[in-house]
Amino acid sequence: MNKEIFEKMVADAVGEVPEHLRKRIENVAFVVEEDSRNARTKEHGINYHGLLLGLYQGVPLTKRGVNYGSVLPDKITIFQKPIEHIAGADVENIRKKISEVVHHEIGHYFGMDEKAVRNWEKKRINKSNK
Repeated sequence: MNKEIFEKMVADAVGEVPEHLRKRIENVAFVVEEDSRNARTKEHGINYHGLLLGLYQGVPLTKRGVNYGSVLPDKITIFQKPIEHIAGADVENIRKKISEVVHHEIGHYFGMDEKAVRNWEKKRINKSNK
């Protein structure tokens, strides 16, 4: 899949985030990188058989104090090749995996640890299956 289509799917996934949460997302750059690298010990991401699919880098909202400001944007990176590898050639599978990864990393932006993000994902998936 070409990068522009993949980037559009990432933008669509961000647009799927509930409005009350999306309004609170500030100073965050969403970036697509072609390939990932191995996750470092303190990095959070959706990890599938050692593949890093997404990565949040920044200071979560829950860790920001009154003096937080004048900083570079936080960064959410979505890794294209690993997602395509897992999802296969099916465009709808790719779209679903992108949405899952985007929501996962946004959860980290809001200060959720890995366990909380996974619980949030389960609730979101259960709602969409009803």
